[in-house]
Amino acid sequence: MYKILTLNKIAKEGLDVFPRDKYEAGDAFALPDAIILRSFKMHDMELPESLLAVGRAGSGVNNIPLDACSEKGIVVFNTPGANANAVKELTIAGLLLASRDIAGGIAYAQTLKDKGDEVRALVEKNKKQFAGTEIAGKTLGVLGLGKIGVMVANAALELGMKVTGCDPFLSVESAWALSCDVRRAKKMEDIFAEADYITLHMPLNSSTRGMINKEKLSLMKKGVKLLNFSRGEIVDTDALAEALETGRADRYVTDFPDEKVLKMKNVIAIPHLGASTEEAENNCAVMAASQLRDFIETGNIKNSVNYPDCELEPSSEFRLLVMNRNIPNMVSQISSLLAKGRMNIVEMLNKSKGDYAYCIIDIPEKPGRDIIADMLKIDGVIRTRLIRK
Repeated sequence: MYKILTLNKIAKEGLDVFPRDKYEAGDAFALPDAIILRSFKMHDMELPESLLAVGRAGSGVNNIPLDACSEKGIVVFNTPGANANAVKELTIAGLLLASRDIAGGIAYAQTLKDKGDEVRALVEKNKKQFAGTEIAGKTLGVLGLGKIGVMVANAALELGMKVTGCDPFLSVESAWALSCDVRRAKKMEDIFAEADYITLHMPLNSSTRGMINKEKLSLMKKGVKLLNFSRGEIVDTDALAEALETGRADRYVTDFPDEKVLKMKNVIAIPHLGASTEEAENNCAVMAASQLRDFIETGNIKNSVNYPDCELEPSSEFRLLVMNRNIPNMVSQISSLLAKGRMNIVEMLNKSKGDYAYCIIDIPEKPGRDIIADMLKIDGVIRTRLIRK
């Protein structure tokens, strides 16, 4: 029986992916084969030798010790796109909140609870304080055209907006999904001068951290409304505060508020609600569990953040899996060792990602223990695993 350790409450739909005749799922296993979690912080957790993989039911993996997992040959999965519709809907809500002072109007209405028969008159008298603009006919700039960015761009078009998108790494899949009415900018600066609204949809990494800085904000159309439902650190908050103070930016809508952001004027701060829908939580759990099960049973990797995606349809009774450092001559050494042991390779797939590589080798018979032991002695090999179909 494979043991799946749950470090957070996981939707039943996700746990149902694991058949009960092969898997046990619970929160008290000392030697699990896999871990599935949401926001639990694993950094102080000892990683058992039994652990093959970690599945994050969500996209962010800053709560998982990626370096330590990679060193031990533990594959870390996330679930990009599983919460895309939930984030898209919240972004559209953000556009409306930035355009119409809905939040201010709601807060004002709450102050009238004890006004009795005066309420209606006061509402009519003071509603002009919360007037805004319509989004139809305005220009939206979408920075990042992954699954969420594409869905936001397409939805904004349906609401009557003009949309320009920018993504230097636009995938074929995203290109197919993107409406032909979305104009594509070669660089983000081409969007800044014309966009009434700019929405951010990119991951946080070394190239995007602090990307929206003083220089970028100075290029934006005066009175721009900025939406950030990606990660708070993409925006330089000191530069943002100045832009909001001077009127360079009119509104900032985010679900990643911090102490500094909460003290700024013209900020609409929402708790981190991007994936907080029943549907998104179910989708993430199902996707994470499915990826873990596929890896455990076939060795296939899809949506890993630390090892390469590597999928091969099984073509023989046995499958040998090898995790190794991405250094020269690894494939040659592995195949030579199998040849020395008179093992025929039916099919083989090798892929790399950064400092690590992964090899799927289909073989017709079970290799001897000496072959596996010798393979682990190859400098650079981190872990091996044998699967029988």
